[in-house]
Amino acid sequence: MSKLWVLMFTAFVDMVGALMIIPLLPFYAKHLGANGFELMVIVASFSAAQLLSAPLWGRVSDRYGRRPALIAGLTAAVISYVIFAYANTLWLLLLSRLVQGAGGGTTGVVQAYVTDSVAPRNRARGLGWLSAATNLGVMLGPVLGSVTTLLGTHAPGLIAATLGALNIMFVWFFLTESHGLAARTISGARRSIGTAVFRVLRHPRDVPSQLIWMYATAIGANYGIGSLLTLFLNDRFHVTEQTIGFYFVYIGGLNVLFRLGLLGRVVDRLGEARTTRLGAVVLAAGLALIPLTYPLGLPGPFSLLLLALATALLPLGQTLTFPSITALLSQVVQDDERGLYLGVQQTYGGVSRVVYPPLAGLAWDDLGIPFPFWISAILVATTLLIGRGLTAYAQHDEAAVEQAAEQGVSKEGAVVGE
Repeated sequence: MSKLWVLMFTAFVDMVGALMIIPLLPFYAKHLGANGFELMVIVASFSAAQLLSAPLWGRVSDRYGRRPALIAGLTAAVISYVIFAYANTLWLLLLSRLVQGAGGGTTGVVQAYVTDSVAPRNRARGLGWLSAATNLGVMLGPVLGSVTTLLGTHAPGLIAATLGALNIMFVWFFLTESHGLAARTISGARRSIGTAVFRVLRHPRDVPSQLIWMYATAIGANYGIGSLLTLFLNDRFHVTEQTIGFYFVYIGGLNVLFRLGLLGRVVDRLGEARTTRLGAVVLAAGLALIPLTYPLGLPGPFSLLLLALATALLPLGQTLTFPSITALLSQVVQDDERGLYLGVQQTYGGVSRVVYPPLAGLAWDDLGIPFPFWISAILVATTLLIGRGLTAYAQHDEAAVEQAAEQGVSKEGAVVGE
């Protein structure tokens, strides 16, 4: 468990740096003349780079170890923050996101690190703890970002880069390798990255494929309204660069509370599959309700209360959905390919995060403010249909899951891999 705590601290510091930048991005882009579509293209560029790099980092971590892949990703983040600090055009903002996205492909590596270190039955809980650590960063980072804007426009990026450099040193000295030499050796003879990626397209009813499609659909819909929510708060509730951080403190605090205090209990009672379905319902409800908080014409405090209640459903839905999907995926693939498949999951998630945000931006520009939120809610709801065949795993049947991973078969009997 000590390794998990080191990972949690690493993820916390990394997220502090990232969240110093992300809430400021819409404001910086707006100051440089971006409209909704251009903003969402910049937002999606991170995922465009991530989708290309994620399976590569996953395979590198399977073959050479998790630690060197993680250090490379953290280094890319530091470079991106420096670019952001001095970005005076939309093109430089775009470049900063592309560089960070290339390193952000290590998200699957971090998840593989956790699943290496935690027993299968506790993986959703372990991933929830990791997410809780990142959400502590979500609480602190935006406030630091908002405060450091008072020191000048360069300050948030440069301070984030400094934190990132210190984080690399921490990983170098304190994080040990989790992926054994035997598994690294076997992984060299396993399927190629392309085979694993296209397997999901060719065999969509395999359990790993179902899980990846569910993740990609939900994460794209969730990610697609992130920056638009900032614009919504600015437009309807007059939130600014100096006050946006407090919203993220609220959301981050709820994420920590839900992931530390609720996720494990729900998974123990329902199993990962049913927990995922419950999370999809909650997340879709939150997305659908957010644009309804303002037009009701109630006095200001009542509108803020409704907004607080609606947005609280987002971290609750995210908590129940994403760690459970990833935990299930880690259980139904073989140990020596865990990094690869978690990287493939990030690739498909990256595709959805590239394709959907610009479309959401167009909907914001052309259809009206509520529509991106309602479209996202519908997309999240479709995961209930995608995952309807996963009921065999709903009661946390660990023996069945382990048997599937050992035999390399899906629930329907199709071979998981070629």
